[in-house]
Amino acid sequence: MLEGFWFKSEMFAIQAGEDWDTNPGCFGKSLAEWLQTHLEAKGYSPEGIIPEDWGWCLMCSREDFMLWVGCGVMQNELGTIPDPSEITWHCFVVTEVPFWKFWVKLIKGAEMGAVSSKLHQNLETIFASEPRITMVDEA
Repeated sequence: MLEGFWFKSEMFAIQAGEDWDTNPGCFGKSLAEWLQTHLEAKGYSPEGIIPEDWGWCLMCSREDFMLWVGCGVMQNELGTIPDPSEITWHCFVVTEVPFWKFWVKLIKGAEMGAVSSKLHQNLETIFASEPRITMVDEA
C-alpha cells in the first residue's frame, strides 16, 4: 500500500513531452515545481527535480541520507494525457539510504523517522492551505 497524499486539482499543468523523461503517462513535474517553492518557504533547500520511471522526485536533502518527495499521477490509461479534472495526484515522502551506507540506518534511524514525519506534516499543511486542492481517498 502506498502512503502519502491523494488529491484533485486543476492547478498543475501537464507539460507537452513531460513523460519522455519518465514513462508514458507518468506526470507530475509542475506539481514538483510548485512544491519546491512551498518547501523553500518552509526552510527546505530542495536540490532539484529528478525524472523517475514512475513520475518526478523532488530531492530535499542528501546529507546522511536522502529525503525526497515523490510526485505523480494515479491513472490506469498509460500513454495518454488525462483531462485535468480527472487527474488524481499522489505525493509521498521517502527517506532512503544507499546500500553502502547501511550503518546510517543503525545510527540515525530515529532521526530519519523524525525528519520524514516533519516533511510529511509540512506537506499536509501546504495542501490544506491551498483551496484549489481537494483531498481524496487513496486511488
